[in-house]
Amino acid sequence: MVAEAHLDIWDCLLPSLPDGRIVSVSVGLYWTAVVADVRGMLRCGLAATLANPEFETSRLPAVGEPGTLENRPALELAGWVSSPSYTEAGIGLATINALLPPPASPADLKAQEYIAREGAGGRVALIGHFPFVSELRQRVRELWVLELNPQEGDLPASSAPEIIPQADVLAITSTTLINHTFAGLFVLRKPGAKTLLLGPSTPLSPLLFGLGMHVLSGVVTQDPDQIVQRVRQGATFRQLRNHGVRLVTLGST
Repeated sequence: MVAEAHLDIWDCLLPSLPDGRIVSVSVGLYWTAVVADVRGMLRCGLAATLANPEFETSRLPAVGEPGTLENRPALELAGWVSSPSYTEAGIGLATINALLPPPASPADLKAQEYIAREGAGGRVALIGHFPFVSELRQRVRELWVLELNPQEGDLPASSAPEIIPQADVLAITSTTLINHTFAGLFVLRKPGAKTLLLGPSTPLSPLLFGLGMHVLSGVVTQDPDQIVQRVRQGATFRQLRNHGVRLVTLGST
């Protein structure tokens, strides 16, 4: 099911990944967790679980050959990130996040603090409705929140071509890497705009700074067994936070 076209981000990241052995693949209601053995160390990668409605209505399988994924080479599974099936793409991204080495020196700065600081006198476009929206709205001159499923005060995702080119700060949820909308949003940014990729699905690779990202805000996992158990039982991210998941931020400077 893997698509032929690859985004520049994957052309950059995939060749950089170390090989590993897939230990387990867990596709939960909200999160997908992949555990890989990389040079004798167990690493767990997370990505959001998404599904394409057309795969249900046309009875296409969301995952090819389930039950055999642990037998596939890790780098092959990572390549699923380009699959037209969002479920497979999430497995691919979780595999990438499992194979990436943990960041050596994450910044002591929350993504919302960076956005508030950089957007204090300017305009901020936030792709995805994050829990800190209400607080952030009080700290920046103007905040636009674009959502596929808009809440009160949000704008529909279809407003992106009008809104994003006006933003001094652009913060994009990493779920756009799974539903393949990231590239179309990223190219709309105006020159000089500070750009962030945020959310637990974010691949924490410094290589992304070379593509124009300024901040990467994601997670580091510390207890694969606890995470996998909870993912399999339908945990939300809040239910994972205190069980082996730590928020981290990387900056380009």
